[in-house]
Amino acid sequence: MFRLAHLTDPHVGPIARPRLRQLLSKRATGYVNWRRGRSRHHDMEILAALVADLRTQPHDHVACTGDLCNIGLPSEWATARDFLQALGTPDTVSFVPGNHDAYVRGSLEGLLKACSAWTSGDDGTDGVFPYLRRRGPLALIGVSSAIPTKPFVASGRLGPPQIETVEAILTRLGREPEPPFRVVMIHHPPQPGGASPGRELKDAETFTAMIGRAGADLILHGHNHVGSIGFVRGPDGTGVPVVGAPSASAVSHGGALHRRASYHVYAVTRADNRYVIEAKERGLTEAGTIADLRVLKLTRR
Repeated sequence: MFRLAHLTDPHVGPIARPRLRQLLSKRATGYVNWRRGRSRHHDMEILAALVADLRTQPHDHVACTGDLCNIGLPSEWATARDFLQALGTPDTVSFVPGNHDAYVRGSLEGLLKACSAWTSGDDGTDGVFPYLRRRGPLALIGVSSAIPTKPFVASGRLGPPQIETVEAILTRLGREPEPPFRVVMIHHPPQPGGASPGRELKDAETFTAMIGRAGADLILHGHNHVGSIGFVRGPDGTGVPVVGAPSASAVSHGGALHRRASYHVYAVTRADNRYVIEAKERGLTEAGTIADLRVLKLTRR
């Protein structure tokens, strides 16, 4: 059995007071939003409790799908690195960036320079997407949908070169005598309609068409701050699970279970020449403790 933990959108804070010149961009509106409410929505004590709990639970690897940062300040890059170090060593944690990590031009490059070790592929490159990591029976493919956008826009894009390379990787892995369990990690929901206009993956149709040709076993994402399970069609007509996790630092709103801070754990085993996957959500309860919340059903009825 191989256990993969997934958490996303920690939005690590607090934000140091920016210099005036740093606010002459989209960061101005982002900083105002942080001061007016986002700082209260993302609770660092909850995040610390969640990470501490994760470290006590059996797992072999951690996938983190973006938004370590809030408004892409240079001061956030070291904080992001500290957070990844708290999750685990670079060989046991795989990271892909989100839109807040690429908040303005130059933000993503700065973050990746600080956190490159957690994006290194088995070929020795780092900070280059897509990347491939083989861990036990899993093949982890990390892609970046993070791009700078205008104020009040949080969309993402992969681009043709990245999608073409992912297809080549997935196809090659699927043709191995004993194919690995192929996991794609992305920040934005990758299916059409997966996020509202202005927050969507711009080339979602191209991506899902590629999955229809090449196949995958599991797609993990964040971005919506909501727990969700969807499916996209694979090459054999079966549904490939597309699973989103809530923000790992989210304060509960109105008791909504699917919006509370949590992480997911996937247990993958191979039996009778096929993979069997079990999944659960563990996170914040109404009582404020961290516990198992629900079993995730990853088969389409």
